[in-house]
Amino acid sequence: MPVSRWGGVHNPNNEFLPARAVADLRTIRYFTRSVRLYGATDGWEQLPLLAATYGIRVTLGAWLDSRHEHNEHEVTAAIALASRSSNATRLLIGNETQLREAIPLATLSAYLDRARRELDIPVSTAETGDYWLCHPELARHVDFIAIHVLPYWAEVPLDDAVQYVLDRYAAVRAAFPGMQVVIAETGWPSDGPHRGAAAPSIQNQARFFREFVAAAERLGIDYNLVEAFDQPWKAEGEGRAGQHWGLFDAYRRPKFSLVGPVIDRGWPWWWAASAALASALLLTLCRERLRLRGQLLATFVVHSAVACSLLMLREASDEYLSPLSLLCWLPFLAANALLTCMIVGEGIEIAEVVGDMPLRRRVLPWRGRLLARVPFVSIHVPCCNEPPALVIATLEGLARLEYSAFEVIVVDNNTPDPSLGRPIAARCAELGPRFRFYSLGIWPGFKAGALNFARTVTDKRAEIIGVVDADYLVDRSWLRAAVPYFAVCGVALVQAPQEHRDWEGSLFRRMASDEYSGFFRIGMVQRNERDAIIQHGTMTLVRKNTLEALGGWAEWCICEDAELGLRLLASGNKSLYLDHPLGRGLVPDSFEAYAKQRFRWAYGGMRILRRHTRELFGRKSGLSAAQRYQFVKGWLPWLCDGLHLACTLLLVTWSGTFVLAPECAALPEPVFLYPVFGLFMGRW
Repeated sequence: MPVSRWGGVHNPNNEFLPARAVADLRTIRYFTRSVRLYGATDGWEQLPLLAATYGIRVTLGAWLDSRHEHNEHEVTAAIALASRSSNATRLLIGNETQLREAIPLATLSAYLDRARRELDIPVSTAETGDYWLCHPELARHVDFIAIHVLPYWAEVPLDDAVQYVLDRYAAVRAAFPGMQVVIAETGWPSDGPHRGAAAPSIQNQARFFREFVAAAERLGIDYNLVEAFDQPWKAEGEGRAGQHWGLFDAYRRPKFSLVGPVIDRGWPWWWAASAALASALLLTLCRERLRLRGQLLATFVVHSAVACSLLMLREASDEYLSPLSLLCWLPFLAANALLTCMIVGEGIEIAEVVGDMPLRRRVLPWRGRLLARVPFVSIHVPCCNEPPALVIATLEGLARLEYSAFEVIVVDNNTPDPSLGRPIAARCAELGPRFRFYSLGIWPGFKAGALNFARTVTDKRAEIIGVVDADYLVDRSWLRAAVPYFAVCGVALVQAPQEHRDWEGSLFRRMASDEYSGFFRIGMVQRNERDAIIQHGTMTLVRKNTLEALGGWAEWCICEDAELGLRLLASGNKSLYLDHPLGRGLVPDSFEAYAKQRFRWAYGGMRILRRHTRELFGRKSGLSAAQRYQFVKGWLPWLCDGLHLACTLLLVTWSGTFVLAPECAALPEPVFLYPVFGLFMGRW
């Protein structure tokens, strides 16, 4: 009966370690009675004697390359080792030397002839079956034919893999009648990229192993299975698949049992961790009662996102990562972790809307009479290089407010052409004493600087300060609809949504308006339930004494509105969001303007995260857990956008390396694409 030989005991890139060799032989002695070596120097000449103590026979090998002196030494050592090793059954001089074009055929033939003269055991060399068929003259220099048949490299699908090996074996036997043919290498990797229809996996490796061994035993074929153990060093020459040909992994753990169902190692633990983590997230983030459709959507999104995240970690844990590979994996893992958090956050937000979550804090415009005491409101309108007609339209809208106690302060700063302010100043004079215009020229602090100046000239009667952008047409009911809530609810901030106008004639402006509306009609409504709204710099009303106590607007931050809202909530104040449009402004009319606005939001958001790290992530903070979650979730997309650029550059570099040096890099794992597709489809 033929015996199964497991290759892979020799690792030419590592020094020989006797203790490791003994442990390996103990591991495989229950599965085979013979092993194949690939070299006879560098300490590996000790292995035949160690194998003999476990009753294991050895097929010796001599590793040949382009170095003449090395080859001479290797062949001499192999012949000497074969002469003194009682358990040596064969000797293979060279391994695919002709396929690798390592040495000329004449040189190989001379080495083979020399070994055959000096030894009593059979001598041959290992080449692919196709090479033997194309160069039959090599058979005159060997005692048997040793072929390598690896269907994975030939891109053969698993269903046809065993038959492919048997057909190649039969073809070589037919070409060399009367000579013994040995399959010196065959196998299937457990991981790596697909090659055509050839798909590596533990299940496929187990199936190939079981089907081939059964067929070989039935037909009386002598064979070696490659290999005993995974060898991570092979990634340099064979890519990721080269690391995973072993029937044991590199930590000497069997990948599958010889009989029974094949289950990926550790799969039940990964499944349990995924279910537990997803359930914990659902219980933490979905505390409100939702209708069935909302519950189903939240469950699907959270479980899918968590499963993909753990699948990526599992893929990483299954890899033998070099420092360079780890450097490539870490940015993707970090980016996908943030992307997964985005999917979970936005998915739950949508589920709350779809599931008709009961809104306990939904606030609509005040419909009753004004209270007995009407607070004085100072409305600040900052502008910079704005068209005069645009600002004048805003002021005329404010003049029509159905409110008796207010003033309007227009502050123009950093406008290059001072003549732009003259029509605005003239119109303020026409609208009466409650309208005042100030032109500051070059002024520090950008918009926050203008708003802080407006505080210094605000009427002393003012109790509430409002901010309106210079392009907004305000509904005449704005103050009457919002101001009473300061007295009734005791809040420090009342925010109305940003709405937009004049987008109907442009597809680009319509898309921008729709994107903004999603945040103000869904996101801000959900945030209001947790008292975690984002203050934005228009249609906002804030108590004057609270603003003064907090030190005014932050001139270091170009998102001074959101920064003030965060400080306001962290200091223990409350806010309300009016779920009704009370003013409409303009959306960016070009991609350049849109990109500048997004950059300002992203840059400002990141500076806020940096400045207020303690409030958002520290143990002692005035923010509740829900408020922290909402703020971080709101700024998370900016981090993802930055990582998206970094990952794009990394992917281009990775792909270029794969094209130029495929032996040094493999294609990125498909699992990286799952969160991207999930977020794209969800937003679409």
